[in-house]
Amino acid sequence: MKNKLLYYSDQLYLACIWISGLSVIAMSLIIPWGIFTRYVLGTGSQWPEPIAIVLMVVFTFFGASAAYRARAHIAVAMVTERLPKPVQRVLAKVIDVLMLIVAVFVTFYGTKLCLETWGQTVGQLPWMPVGATYVPVPLGGLTTVVFVLEHIVFGQQGDRAVVTFDHEKVKVEAV
Repeated sequence: MKNKLLYYSDQLYLACIWISGLSVIAMSLIIPWGIFTRYVLGTGSQWPEPIAIVLMVVFTFFGASAAYRARAHIAVAMVTERLPKPVQRVLAKVIDVLMLIVAVFVTFYGTKLCLETWGQTVGQLPWMPVGATYVPVPLGGLTTVVFVLEHIVFGQQGDRAVVTFDHEKVKVEAV
């Protein structure tokens, strides 16, 4: 059962990585198009900026979720590393609970925001509901909830093969 859950979590992690990466690639293509139409053609396209903003939200929330699982997020540990080991373990559990609270908050209120703004439209893109632009917020929050629960139940997963496939393998030699 544990292996199956970790496998699905690995797949979710890969989906987050791919979604984030494709968002960055799409932004890298869309922004130059907006610049080209504005400064070369003299008629700016209205759609590149709002689409790029949505893609940045997608990248941010799914990328942050993947970074949490991979333990690649920024963590200030200067104080906690100097505390006794038992206190460090207690603080680690407190941090897990706080992360879970934040992720549930983002998921709940992100969903509420999507639903409340679904009837409005984006000015430059009248076909797109404002609520759709916020969909990455609760989905990214939900993936973070999954990864936090995984960390609480199964421990840190940042050393799994799916996370470390591109890390250099360092061979330690005896001196």
